[in-house]
Amino acid sequence: MSNFKEGYFYNPTRGRLALNKVQDEILNYMSGNPGKFYDVIVGCDSSSGTEPHFPVVIVVLRVGEGGRFFIKKVRYSERKFYTWKQRVLEEVLLSCELALFLKENLKEAIEKLPENLNYQFRYIHADVGENGATRDMVKEITGLIRGNGFEPKIKPEAYVASTVADRYT
Repeated sequence: MSNFKEGYFYNPTRGRLALNKVQDEILNYMSGNPGKFYDVIVGCDSSSGTEPHFPVVIVVLRVGEGGRFFIKKVRYSERKFYTWKQRVLEEVLLSCELALFLKENLKEAIEKLPENLNYQFRYIHADVGENGATRDMVKEITGLIRGNGFEPKIKPEAYVASTVADRYT
């Protein structure tokens, strides 16, 4: 598994950020307008080939007013992915790993803030859908996400994976 504590995420406004700084940016963004509702979502996509990269993305939406995203391209030098099914499973595993870590750390940090923030962190977006090659994996992928305590979103609702992360494959 990847270690998200090492390396950097990228944000178009802030540039390269370590994971603790990503968390700070998320908190600052939500604290900037604490009366609004926020949705924190994680998703991932992958490039093709046996040595793909996996752009894993954190999106923070100020519902109805846009949002921010942070992306990290995960690469493996020691692993090969010989089938697209292996890549799709790795996308979801990376999403779950990051979401579990971030959800716990955000919760702890938000509890220390003086203001209450109205947010949810319940969705993981997976780049699978009922149409196309991935249709046979939908139950497996959604079960994996639910088993990690999140609600899955699949295409066409999985825009964090199929649009944001896809842009960086």
